[in-house]
Amino acid sequence: MRVIAGEFRSRRLISPPGLEARPTPDRLRESLFNILAPRIEGVVFADCYAGCGAVGIEALSRGASRAVFIERNPACARVIESNLASFGLAARARVIRGGVTTYLRGIEAGIYFLDPPYEAAREYEAALAILGERSGHPVVIAQHSKHHSPGEAYGNLRRRRTVRQGDNCLSFYETTWTES
Repeated sequence: MRVIAGEFRSRRLISPPGLEARPTPDRLRESLFNILAPRIEGVVFADCYAGCGAVGIEALSRGASRAVFIERNPACARVIESNLASFGLAARARVIRGGVTTYLRGIEAGIYFLDPPYEAAREYEAALAILGERSGHPVVIAQHSKHHSPGEAYGNLRRRRTVRQGDNCLSFYETTWTES
């Protein structure tokens, strides 16, 4: 796994051992950041269910000012910390070890990326419901299987777009959406 673009382009990331984490494929990550390109500069990016931290590190590489990583698995959290240290990004990042729904209310970000285990449908519902309570205009992206689609609306959030690549989908939620 590697960083696709930006300051750390082509640098390799370490991944957690075993199949505990399901990394976002490079091609899907590239599509995600092509869509987010006009919004990423200077934003705080929350990588929820972070795995090895590839999505949040990609955001930092492309100009996000800070990233918050939430990961419950201790081995994965250690991998995120190692990746951040190897890129010299520890000062621009915060790693929270614990459940997303426990810590999400305390995180203020402009972009939230949700990638829970595909079999954990309740995690999508709970995290999107928490973010739907927010005022302001965060962008919320949920990565999910083509076989499961989160709801159309959660409080203030409305699904504005879905991008599908193979078995993976990205659903974009926002209170207002303007495409560039």
